[in-house]
Amino acid sequence: MNRELLHRRVAEVRVRIQRAGGVGVQLIAVTKTWSADAMLGAYDTGCDGVGENYAQELIHKIAFVAPARRLPVHFIGHLQKNKVKLLIDIVDVWQSIDRASIVDELIKQYRASAKTPAPIIMVQVNTTGEPSKSGCDQADVSTLLARAQAGGLRVCGLMTIGPTSGEIVEVRRAFKLLGELADFHGLVERSMGMTADFELAVELGATSVRLGSALFGERPSQPMADGIK
Repeated sequence: MNRELLHRRVAEVRVRIQRAGGVGVQLIAVTKTWSADAMLGAYDTGCDGVGENYAQELIHKIAFVAPARRLPVHFIGHLQKNKVKLLIDIVDVWQSIDRASIVDELIKQYRASAKTPAPIIMVQVNTTGEPSKSGCDQADVSTLLARAQAGGLRVCGLMTIGPTSGEIVEVRRAFKLLGELADFHGLVERSMGMTADFELAVELGATSVRLGSALFGERPSQPMADGIK
């Protein structure tokens, strides 16, 4: 991991966020498929958290990162119910909570582990209507929020993924909808925006963006071995 290049890319992204009107926007470095060294690089260059999509990959990599150099871990991928127990002591922010069964399992594992404080979650919303996208329907947001809060989980906001097409009008519509839903439910955090659309997300009120290739370059097709530097 070239720290000098990563430092430069992080600084450039921070400038772009500022120019888009962002103040205090969290930069989540998406380290999926990269080695644990990418997690350490994100720490060294001042990112605010790391984002991972796959449970087994995260479990493997986190063992190579000393607690003193560990950024908050955001789980941002589609979550399988049977993986919650494995991740309960690793994940700091669960961004991809999108159905009742996952809420219930997280509550169950949280209570069984005696973990304190309670897990922080975001409800993921499908704001594009694409069947290929994870996330609950906007009509189900209220129910999921109430279920999570009743179970003692700390709900901080909502998350979404922009449209596959990348069309600006559609991206703007999706991000605007998430902001409206967050406002309606009195939620502060809005996780939206990736490498291709994060500036528009910031313009429309994102409080955190999830960036991978903008920081690390082209993503490996297979998870990298853990070469720690």
